[in-house]
Amino acid sequence: MISLSDTQKIGMGLTGFGVFFLFFGMILFFDKALLAIGNVLFVAGLSFVIGLERTFRFFFQKHKMKATGFFLGGVLIVLIGWPLVGMILEIYGFFLLFRGFFPVVVGFIRRVPVLGYLLNLPGISSLVDKVGESNNMV
Repeated sequence: MISLSDTQKIGMGLTGFGVFFLFFGMILFFDKALLAIGNVLFVAGLSFVIGLERTFRFFFQKHKMKATGFFLGGVLIVLIGWPLVGMILEIYGFFLLFRGFFPVVVGFIRRVPVLGYLLNLPGISSLVDKVGESNNMV
């Protein structure tokens, strides 16, 4: 069984709250304050979970500089006060940064009883197959 350290537990909580605030901020028509709080909590939580050095190495790899620029630029633009433009840039950067994880996530979700059934429905299955067949590893 995997045991998490106290900082990793705190990081998971911060990341969870960050995702909640980001989702809630988008639901409330791109509320600037909620999106800014969500961004700060998400990035802080990520650095608590994997450590500052590994976070820095992940974001600033040579082949991920474009994705990092879009993601962190979107965070900055949200903090400045243009939430819609910032979130569009962030989402694009997020997909570029984490596209290597998508096949793993799709494989895991297909094994979950109810969600796996939904992913195997005719219209959704072909879309999920395209997302899950990414050959780019992290």
